[in-house]
Amino acid sequence: MTTVNVDLANRSYTIEIASGLLRRHNLFSDTVGKRRVAVISNSTVAPLYLNQLLNSLGQSGIATESLVLPDGEQYKNQTTLETIYDFLFEKKFDRKSMLIALGGGVIGDLVGYAAATFMRGIPFIQIPTTLLAQVDSSVGGKTGINHARGKNLIGAFHQPAVVITDIETLNTLPKREYLAGLAEVIKYGLIGDTEFFDWYEHNLTGILNRDAQLLEHLIARCCQNKASIVSADETESGVRAYLNFGHTFGHAIELGLGYGHWLHGEAVAAGMCLAAIASERMGLINSTARAAVERVIAATGLPTEAPVLGVDRYIDLMSLDKKVERGEVKFILLKEIGEAVSMPVPSEILRAILK
Repeated sequence: MTTVNVDLANRSYTIEIASGLLRRHNLFSDTVGKRRVAVISNSTVAPLYLNQLLNSLGQSGIATESLVLPDGEQYKNQTTLETIYDFLFEKKFDRKSMLIALGGGVIGDLVGYAAATFMRGIPFIQIPTTLLAQVDSSVGGKTGINHARGKNLIGAFHQPAVVITDIETLNTLPKREYLAGLAEVIKYGLIGDTEFFDWYEHNLTGILNRDAQLLEHLIARCCQNKASIVSADETESGVRAYLNFGHTFGHAIELGLGYGHWLHGEAVAAGMCLAAIASERMGLINSTARAAVERVIAATGLPTEAPVLGVDRYIDLMSLDKKVERGEVKFILLKEIGEAVSMPVPSEILRAILK
């Protein structure tokens, strides 16, 4: 088992990565203690792993209740959040209780936000079951829901007590979801880890075949990269913004097409290509670096071209981005492969790229 530490003083925690962790009931005893636990999952993941998890918790003598929500980005909203609250009140959970998020990024964000706000805050455990959640959304304490005007516009920073990453859950992940998760993997190499970017391209065949040994290294390296950034900038006042490379364009794609039409990772992949083009047009990188971004994304099986939404529509959607400061969108761009920078893109360049 590989352990990655997230150092945040009294909010520090570990990420445990290995195959078969859901069967190891002893992993939960120290973290949960005598708390009552509500396990919250979705209609896709629950039939596969909920009983296994409940059995492990039961073997440790942990009292549990479970709630299964509908699956999909379109359910990451206030209505579903109220469903979680209603369940917790109905089952008489209190400030000494704990939540467990069993699922992908949507479940992790929803359950994390419910934990951050229920009774003014209770602890929770992340058990991510998608690659995207394992390498990105389960780490760092960002929780929240979508709003009709934009993605993740309502939320809170609330760190998990522990992250349990069972690599075996990737065996049941559909190919499209798996590939979408690799977009966030590529991102880590591009914004701050050239060596990892090269390793990823060199080992891509095995990664696409879901080689367990490669995946343990891949997930751990991504988590180490994110943990170091989060430890330095927990609430995204500086370098943590670099983790949004490709996301300003990507979130516009998701919202513009309607949540669920493109997966988050697919939209981010196309968004990274647009950000690489912007970086080249701004004179930050050369055509060779821009082509390398496109080459690796294409070889992964992810889109390199964004959908046509119209220039004004893109700009309107991006104006709702969380990185807007005083009406100006700050984009994450590349100075080179392995080094990111935050800056605005002049309107004429942005319009030319989108056109």
